[in-house]
Amino acid sequence: MVLALDRLAVLAGRSWHVTDLPGGLTNRNVRVTADDDGPPLDVVVRCSSGDAALLGIDRDAEHLNTALAAEAGVGAPVVEYRPELGMLVIGFLPGRALVDADFADPGVLSRAALACRRLHAGPRFVNDFDMFSRQAGYLATVRGNGYPLPPGYDDHADAWGDVRRALATAPRPSVPCNNDLLAANYLDDGTVVRLIDYEYSGNNDACFELGNTSTECNFTPEMTEAWTEAYFDKLTRADLARVRLQALCSAYGWSLWGFIQAATSPIDFDFHGWGMERFEKAEATFRGPDLDSLLEDVAHG
Repeated sequence: MVLALDRLAVLAGRSWHVTDLPGGLTNRNVRVTADDDGPPLDVVVRCSSGDAALLGIDRDAEHLNTALAAEAGVGAPVVEYRPELGMLVIGFLPGRALVDADFADPGVLSRAALACRRLHAGPRFVNDFDMFSRQAGYLATVRGNGYPLPPGYDDHADAWGDVRRALATAPRPSVPCNNDLLAANYLDDGTVVRLIDYEYSGNNDACFELGNTSTECNFTPEMTEAWTEAYFDKLTRADLARVRLQALCSAYGWSLWGFIQAATSPIDFDFHGWGMERFEKAEATFRGPDLDSLLEDVAHG
């Protein structure tokens, strides 16, 4: 790692110190600060690992979208991109990575919603993201390689089609989305929230972003309502239903990411359990009493 960092132009001729940052299941992230008397230097180096193509990660799009998110005022500036080294260097952003419980604070919830709105109002990203296409690609990867899939996953194929048709009946313009906004990808300095990690970014339905956060951060139904209202400024049945259906899409689609990682990743992490947690959330909605009303509210919203 040190030898690879030595090859970065931003560190050439400098004396610097490296600190590992927590998190990252497809990256190793390190903070690098200067130890010399030169210009101030405080950057994060995202070092890619694993088979990005297997997971549908486009590192070039990640780089360009990260820069566009910075242009929108919500992401870290890009300092250097070295694809041959598997490294993206971005400016260090002050603030604390959120945890799920933080969203119970109305101030945090409001700042996080504003960060999403700023990203969505910013420059369009260089690619598109659609969870229905992503899920189909992941499922083909799982089947083509014989990776284990939980019993019952395919039981919901018809309902999955119903969800897709309902969302398409009342389509909304796509906006630049992060698409992977778990709590740790929100950085809060107490005044402003910024968003990091654009591996899966692309233009998408804004409600997928909201639904993704609501399921990843284990929102209660009341928190999901408050979250939707914080983003849209008012709460409508159609908006709430769309967020809840997109939460289902997030859980059902991303669960396959976990099953692929469980079969392929060398990292010591319970990827199967991670995938099962999301699949079980999706299954609860598929089998729950609210699905038909959600489909109707979205289609007529």
